[in-house]
Amino acid sequence: MRVLVVGATGVVGRQLVPLLLADGHTVVGTATSEAGAAAITGGEALVLDVLDAAATEAVVASARPDVVVCQATALSSFGGNMRKFERYFAKTNRLRTEGTANLLAAVERNGGARVIAQSYAASAYPPGGSYGKSEDEGFDPDPPKAMADTFASMRRLEESVAAASRDNVCLRYGFFYGPGTTLDVGGVQLEAVRKRQMPVVGDGDGAPSYLHVEDAARAVMAVLENGHGVYNIVDDEPAPFREWLPFVAGVLGAKPPRHVPVWLGRLFAGDAGVYMMTRARGGSNAKARRDLGWEPVHPDWRTGFRAALSG
Repeated sequence: MRVLVVGATGVVGRQLVPLLLADGHTVVGTATSEAGAAAITGGEALVLDVLDAAATEAVVASARPDVVVCQATALSSFGGNMRKFERYFAKTNRLRTEGTANLLAAVERNGGARVIAQSYAASAYPPGGSYGKSEDEGFDPDPPKAMADTFASMRRLEESVAAASRDNVCLRYGFFYGPGTTLDVGGVQLEAVRKRQMPVVGDGDGAPSYLHVEDAARAVMAVLENGHGVYNIVDDEPAPFREWLPFVAGVLGAKPPRHVPVWLGRLFAGDAGVYMMTRARGGSNAKARRDLGWEPVHPDWRTGFRAALSG
């Protein structure tokens, strides 16, 4: 099978390309720079900015893919200051909307390859109730203003991918940890935990879902020829912030996190940070397990983080 991986140098792409090659697929990978393309090994490498419609058309026409895997984001500069949430996600939101539209149009005009796109389930579900929500519950319709554009871009991405073909797939990933992520050893978020710069805010009842990047890549392999629609690709158990943060601090050998009231948390983390730490809800992976036969090698955040941070 010919597979075009858009964003082959991202944290998922770097895990995915070797798996595809080992399984006998022909891979064309893209990066946004010549230096990035040079880092893609084992397949054909091209430079592409999917915000450029003409360039996207040319790459899809040249690659002649059977499957297009879109992993394009612009989060390499994501930092620990949640007050800058809108700024961190601004370009990624464009990639999810304009970039996806360009890619889908190019696919339609060049053979109609199946599309597998990256979406998000880490903390996107409506607050309240169970920690692990099913895909049917949909994204929170009333997130904080700072997160509204991001939630809207995810809705548009999923709607456009589904409208293009019922065979297309959107994978709603959890928060990534593992190689190359901000939750890797030395990553900006873990350094904030180590330095006690990330406190438990309020009751700490925000419960995002996490996912090791290796498990994200394995999920793409599971849907190459199977499934359609939307799947939560997350580990088995969302992580209440009041439990996750002390646990990770302990694994790092750091002092326990401080506890601060919501009003103080809002001063340094903004509305987006307070939402994540006190109200967010992650997803359940039951559908992916049942329909795809996928299951995470790192089944829960406790064992996953312990292995990732002590290796």
